[in-house]
Amino acid sequence: MSGVRVHPTAIVHPGAELGVDVEVGPFAIVGPQVSVGDRSVLAPHAVLERNVRLGAGCRVGSGTILGGDPQDLKFKGEETWVEVGDATVVREYATVNRGTAESWKTTVGRKCLVMSYVHLAHDCHIGDEVILSNCVQLAGHVKIGDGAIISGLSAVHQFVKIGAYAFIGGMSRVSKDVPPFVKAVGNPMKLFGLNSVGLERRAFPRETVHELKKAYTLFFRSDLNVSQALERARSELRPLPEIELFVRFVEESERGVLV
Repeated sequence: MSGVRVHPTAIVHPGAELGVDVEVGPFAIVGPQVSVGDRSVLAPHAVLERNVRLGAGCRVGSGTILGGDPQDLKFKGEETWVEVGDATVVREYATVNRGTAESWKTTVGRKCLVMSYVHLAHDCHIGDEVILSNCVQLAGHVKIGDGAIISGLSAVHQFVKIGAYAFIGGMSRVSKDVPPFVKAVGNPMKLFGLNSVGLERRAFPRETVHELKKAYTLFFRSDLNVSQALERARSELRPLPEIELFVRFVEESERGVLV
């Protein structure tokens, strides 16, 4: 454990694995079957309860609990996990529960920012570079695509999917699937066009944004039903990867897509 710094008041289970240059702060707890990647930092009173795989270069804030039992009456004590990707920051007093037998783990991708008081329930799967702002609450089985942003005090219903690079405004109630590349807000939620600012910041090519605007119009600003819009999109839009992602998301939605 080269360069590991563990405060005398911290508790580290003998079976835990700490990488190079890991720092464990005062009164932090690292439980059984926990691995902490190189250069990660656990702040005072952080808890990695059990069955957690924390990537390299991560930071876990004070009072945060990773790897707590799922809050699901169907859970019968199965061995399930929390996995957090490299360079992800989880701020103060967030909670990330382990998975259930549904998917066996709860996952957070690389370079994510999970702000204070966020809750990720069992079997949530979060992509890379996602931002979850303060007090965002995710029910079980929620899936969020890469680069999405969910603003503060928003709540997401179980089994909802939020597409890549979508933007959810603050204090929203998300009860249906939100397509990739769009922005939405409210209770009830409504769509407000493409996430143009986010796409510009991510340096999406102009021609890609132009095709996404055409896709958005077909699905959400025309008189076409979903089947008709899918047919038109397949025949009229350029076969760009982003268009395929958008169309496939709508096509495969089980809860129904927000309109």
